[in-house]
Amino acid sequence: MNTFLLEIVTPDRLVYSKQVNSLTVRGVEGELGILPGHIPLVTPLQVAPLSIKADGVTISIAVHGGFVEVHKDKVTVLAESAELPKDIDVERAEAARERAQRRLQSLSKQDDIDHRRAELALQRAVTRIKVSTGKGQQ
Repeated sequence: MNTFLLEIVTPDRLVYSKQVNSLTVRGVEGELGILPGHIPLVTPLQVAPLSIKADGVTISIAVHGGFVEVHKDKVTVLAESAELPKDIDVERAEAARERAQRRLQSLSKQDDIDHRRAELALQRAVTRIKVSTGKGQQ
């Protein structure tokens, strides 16, 4: 078998469910490529695009944290949120990126919580922009 079932799930909905040839995600330890028959594992994910190859086509999905769970013939991505390219408002993502960059420049180092929030907002915005423009494919 040269495919496995990939499901991407958020607290709100099932975002994606399809037989795929491969998946590339960015875990906390770095990039991880998953092919059929991969050893079972669970690992946390970074805020980053994931790349799916299925039926000769590669697509990217913006994933904002969560976990990937790999089984023999099924992979589940449990994401805090996930967005398909067609669902991303690029203008809104650009505006969010600019706001986050301004906040990062104006915050003092003593304000660690706001600094971390701004960093995460910037990562989410950049991920959305990469996926919506097709630059999220690895």
